[in-house]
Amino acid sequence: MRLTADEVQYFSRKIVKTLVAEGKLEVDNEARIIEGIAHVMTEELLIEDKLNEEAREFLMSHADEMQRLNITYSEMFKMVKKRLAKEKGIIL
Repeated sequence: MRLTADEVQYFSRKIVKTLVAEGKLEVDNEARIIEGIAHVMTEELLIEDKLNEEAREFLMSHADEMQRLNITYSEMFKMVKKRLAKEKGIIL
């Protein structure tokens, strides 16, 4: 799932405000915490983007084989992405 920068900021603010309102988090600098969460979310999204690109490259190089085996691109993409994530220790 790809999020825009605005959506990442929105979710980061929502997380902090909800935790503060529920008394589960005390902060002295809310803006700094929001930016930290946004940074972590963005980094995680970039990791998934790189994984997606790697899966696409793999599938492009095996397109003939996929056609011969009558496997759809989306099925194979999911399988390849899952395998790459497991190999790299990425939790999706």
